Amino acid sequence: MVLSTEMMDSIEKSNIVFLATTNKEDDPNVVPIGLARPLDNETVLLVANFMKKTYENLKENPKAAIVVADVTKCPYQFKGNVEIHESGKYFDDAVEWAKSVMAQLNPKGAVLLKVDEIYSVQPGPDAGKKIE
Repeated sequence: MVLSTEMMDSIEKSNIVFLATTNKEDDPNVVPIGLARPLDNETVLLVANFMKKTYENLKENPKAAIVVADVTKCPYQFKGNVEIHESGKYFDDAVEWAKSVMAQLNPKGAVLLKVDEIYSVQPGPDAGKKIE
């Protein structure tokens, strides 16, 4: 699934995205993430700074979903599988970005969400509809 330029801009400009995960027992968890941006039109980088339960969930079950905090500007839910990078280029880029925002941050990983599905979260008759 391809993110439109509008979708990518909304993720980039959002102060917060909400990341939803589950563990192996399907216990849900949702957390706000302050550092998220598209890497390309299919992949979103999330910096794992304070994640604990979420990080454990992603390691157990690599499926996740995100929405931006202001759904009036980006009324979509993005779902897909994640890859966690604890070293290498993606991790180094995540650390550099995080430290440029707040020097005392110490990221534990770069989480790459590969978007497979996009759904509308726009109130009304199309809420929950899969975007083709």
